[in-house]
Amino acid sequence: MATAATAKGPAASGGAPSARRRSVMGTRRWVAGLFLLPALVLLGALVVYPIGYTTWRSLFDKAGSGFVGLHNYASVFSDDSTLTALRNTAVWVVVAPVLATALGLVFAVLTERVSWGTAFKLVVFMPMAISMLAAGIIFRLVYEQDPARGAANAVVVGVHDTFAESSAYPGARPRPNGSLAASGGGSYTTRDAAGEGTAVGLPLIGVPAAKLPAGTADARQATAGPGVTGTVWLDFKPGGGGEPGVIDAGEKALEGVKVEAVRDGRVVASATSGTDGTFSLPASAAGAQLRLPASNFAEPYNGVDWLGPTLVTPAIIGAYLWMWAGFAMVLIAAGLAGVPRELMEAARIDGANEWQVFRRITVPLLAPVLVVVVVTLMINVMKIFDLVYIVAPDTSKDEANVLALQLYLSSFGAGNDQGVGSAIGVILLLLVVPVMVFNIRRLRREARR
Repeated sequence: MATAATAKGPAASGGAPSARRRSVMGTRRWVAGLFLLPALVLLGALVVYPIGYTTWRSLFDKAGSGFVGLHNYASVFSDDSTLTALRNTAVWVVVAPVLATALGLVFAVLTERVSWGTAFKLVVFMPMAISMLAAGIIFRLVYEQDPARGAANAVVVGVHDTFAESSAYPGARPRPNGSLAASGGGSYTTRDAAGEGTAVGLPLIGVPAAKLPAGTADARQATAGPGVTGTVWLDFKPGGGGEPGVIDAGEKALEGVKVEAVRDGRVVASATSGTDGTFSLPASAAGAQLRLPASNFAEPYNGVDWLGPTLVTPAIIGAYLWMWAGFAMVLIAAGLAGVPRELMEAARIDGANEWQVFRRITVPLLAPVLVVVVVTLMINVMKIFDLVYIVAPDTSKDEANVLALQLYLSSFGAGNDQGVGSAIGVILLLLVVPVMVFNIRRLRREARR
């Protein structure tokens, strides 16, 4: 009985003194602290001290010598550039993580059942091996306005030109005070009506002779006959000379130009010029004015202004998705491997289609993994800097601005005001803290399960 009482005594009183000096793993606390000391020193030097100094520096002026209190924070929220950066950062935080997670989920689910799924996942994940700087350079070239250089506009222009006819002679125009006059919308119309049995000359300039198609024939004067005839040609004589409005020797025909006969605002007949520039309209065109529609002269379609003020932020988010969708896919695929297949098979046996299985079983079971991916990407996009700095051109950098970039520009750019820059850094930290707190609480809840 005494032995039993002795055994119960220390446990009831909280344990022996030697037990209190040891951790759960049986290691003395001072030994554990000694091993943790280097990590704590590094944590203090690289995290705690910078945060404290940045907060302190945000309370001083540009030179760092005058205490200004919260004046720098007031400047931050009254500056248009910083407010634009704050708005764009909010767009990034809401849009980019959700889209990247959605793409990763789609990729992970669709490649689960195909034999070449591993190779596809490797290709999708490969951009993660590229730095943000390199990705920015790549997408700066991808989004080039010139279709001959930018891959995005090369695709857009190719699709556009497949379904829309390109103009025959972009930039062509009549001579001032000639027989043709501008008639609105980029078209040109003759000043006088064409009579039956007459040959009308429609001279144009503004087309470099070197850009005419190879083998372009010389222009020929149309022969008067039934209806209305005429010639469309480049009123420019190589080597100089020649008479304006007259077909001189060596002047080239403009083939494929559409000519419309217009009476009372209505097209009554139309024709297209031939290889020698001549065209022929029926007798119904007599007494009508001849019009060259704008479709003959429209500039070629050059695609989308991806890096313009309107689309620069979505374009950069697209570059981010190219890099980080693979990260989301790998994490979600790992979570998907742990989903019980019996639940999916039971649902299919009960009559559920694949969409119902995905929506009611796969996604709910993957919810913890999806939350991890979204939260991780939210923290990541809050400090996005280099991708925006490289991809956005100077003309639209203000519209693409984010908080991390504004911090750099305020501290080390033209402003060179580290007080305001430190204030932006503190604001950025405060925005990240709620996300980190949420993540820590979630991890603790999962650890207790």
